[in-house]
Amino acid sequence: MSERGSTLEREIRGGVVTFFTMAYIIVLNPIILYSAVDKNGAHLGGANGFTAIAAGTALVAGVMTILMGVVANYPLALATGLGLNAFLAVSVSQQMTWADAMGLIVLEGLIILVLVLTGFRTAVFHAVPAQLKTAISVGIGLFIAFIGFVDSGFVRRVPDIAHTTVPVQPGTGFYLQGWPVLVFVIGLALVVTLWVRRVRGAILLAIIATTVLAIIVESIGHLGSSQTNPTGGWGLNVPKWPHHIAATPHFSTLGHFSLLGSFQSAGVVTTILLIFTLMLADFFDTMGTMTAIGAEAGLLDKDGIPPNTRGILVVDSLAAAAGGAAGVSSNTSYIESASGVGEGARTGLASVVTGVLFLLAIFLAPLVSVIPSEAAVPALVLVGFLMMQQVKGINWDDAEIAIPAFLTVILMPFTYSISIGIGAGFLAYVLIKAVKGKSAEVHPLLWVVAALFLVYFAIHPITVLFT
Repeated sequence: MSERGSTLEREIRGGVVTFFTMAYIIVLNPIILYSAVDKNGAHLGGANGFTAIAAGTALVAGVMTILMGVVANYPLALATGLGLNAFLAVSVSQQMTWADAMGLIVLEGLIILVLVLTGFRTAVFHAVPAQLKTAISVGIGLFIAFIGFVDSGFVRRVPDIAHTTVPVQPGTGFYLQGWPVLVFVIGLALVVTLWVRRVRGAILLAIIATTVLAIIVESIGHLGSSQTNPTGGWGLNVPKWPHHIAATPHFSTLGHFSLLGSFQSAGVVTTILLIFTLMLADFFDTMGTMTAIGAEAGLLDKDGIPPNTRGILVVDSLAAAAGGAAGVSSNTSYIESASGVGEGARTGLASVVTGVLFLLAIFLAPLVSVIPSEAAVPALVLVGFLMMQQVKGINWDDAEIAIPAFLTVILMPFTYSISIGIGAGFLAYVLIKAVKGKSAEVHPLLWVVAALFLVYFAIHPITVLFT
């Protein structure tokens, strides 16, 4: 801690803040996975599937985040990957049983682990130019700020029936309305005020204070969730004090996977293409996340490499496989860890704290569900600003790096995908170097990665063609 300019208090505070900003996954993952059925019409986990998925989500997140802290000594938390779980629910489960789908996740994680142990994944990371790594951090900063605004209801998607070319809007019907949005605005104003006043624990204090405000607002207005009150309800958790603080967990999804069943259910070609899609998204999401966290914490070396990169990637790969083995989808590194770093976290102790809180959440899920997203996500907006400051490290006068950096930065929030931003940046970098006759300046591994991203972007027509 002293080597990295931190203290015990900062590490504990940072770990708590990280947990608060990502605890939503305990509720959101069951909503995504349990809402889908497999090809046999079965829900994941059976009758108690929703609570089982929640318990399994907290269990794997807790164990793997603690492992990240102990093995890699890095302030990075892990949990079920958003996007990957939705892909599993929407695109994969209809083609096979849930056990087969989770087996796919285990296979994907094991393949990435092999790539780490053989040095390939680390070598790719080293092959990326330093300024592109900076662009990845900046893009993720914009991305998580956008996530904050969307999850709070301050920014919403425009329904297709509106027949407008505008994809997003402020509030509902282009107007900010509803008490939850006001709670978010107050929370954002509070965290910014505390931050610029250099108050210790600014982010944590803001989350707690805004949660208390949300509980008061809900107790007076009885707003309910956005599912029953689309224009004025809370986005995810309804902030009201639970009848019971603790609950008995169910673990019916643990071990519910078939390692090779997908090959029989969906066919060899389809299975290989699905694994490739999952693997490439997981592969580069983590690369971008750990770079952004390291940059924000001041832990990167002159080449933009985090300390103990191999350890970080090994734990992340194991987490992907562990998520599948537990039947809760692939676990991956969370960019919300940046909120803990913003609070002062610099070592793996913060991850241990976050992991322990996830394990406690297995039994204290009703208490965790008190915190609404409107109270937690103001921290993401502030951290997005902090990460955006790295943009000055990019040479915007050099088109050879500026254009790839721009595409990386802008496409992450625009496509809601870290991987797509990274892929577009890599492809643009290779293309520009090639057309300017500077192909020799491109690391050989970047040519390989660019080719893989071409396949990734064209995965749908390729799948249709071969299946």
